[in-house]
Amino acid sequence: MFQNKISDVFFDLDHTLWDFEKNSALALETIFKKHQIEVDLPVFLSHYIPINIKYWDWYRNEKITQKQLRLGRLKEAFQIIKFNIDDDKIIFLSDEYIEYLPKYNHLFDGTIAILDYLKPKYNLHIITNGFEAVQDNKLTNANIKHYFKTITNSEMAGVKKPNPIIFDYALQSATANKENSIMIGDCLEADVFGAINAGLHAILFSENPIETPQDIQQINHLLDLKNYL
Repeated sequence: MFQNKISDVFFDLDHTLWDFEKNSALALETIFKKHQIEVDLPVFLSHYIPINIKYWDWYRNEKITQKQLRLGRLKEAFQIIKFNIDDDKIIFLSDEYIEYLPKYNHLFDGTIAILDYLKPKYNLHIITNGFEAVQDNKLTNANIKHYFKTITNSEMAGVKKPNPIIFDYALQSATANKENSIMIGDCLEADVFGAINAGLHAILFSENPIETPQDIQQINHLLDLKNYL
């Protein structure tokens, strides 16, 4: 569908190529065991996962700072399960979590295969709202950094997706034209509508199909990109 007009493909990282939920669970399990935090991990995760999504939404929309994100998501999850822990200890655990998170490198099924397929045909790039040092470590440890010509994060651009400025920054870094570029990501607001509003094409990736406007292209497995690119 897009083959003849696309030269540059931009990917989101977390929840699109890099399996955030699986790697996050492993990182939390490690630090909880290391510091003897006696919680039922599945119960904790059942609360933490939606809380983390909520806090990232606030962070993306400039409602909270990075510091508030890192403290708040863990603090709220501990409060819900009624685990008594002070803020200083949560901040310490949050720093440990950020340190351990990139050490796990589970990717979504089909990631390497689709990157191998696309690499000879297109210039590949990353646009992420994640923190620069953490995202770089994720890409390196998962052995996929070499696929990408440029990597743009919100700290570089000074704004977060869906702000069009980050897409313009990424396009300039990639020396790419928006008319010949496409964004692949899991977030309808940040990745898809953000890219479209900035003048790029976009495809939503969601393992579980979600309802979208009729004009939005959606894939449920990364290898489905072969139908479009």
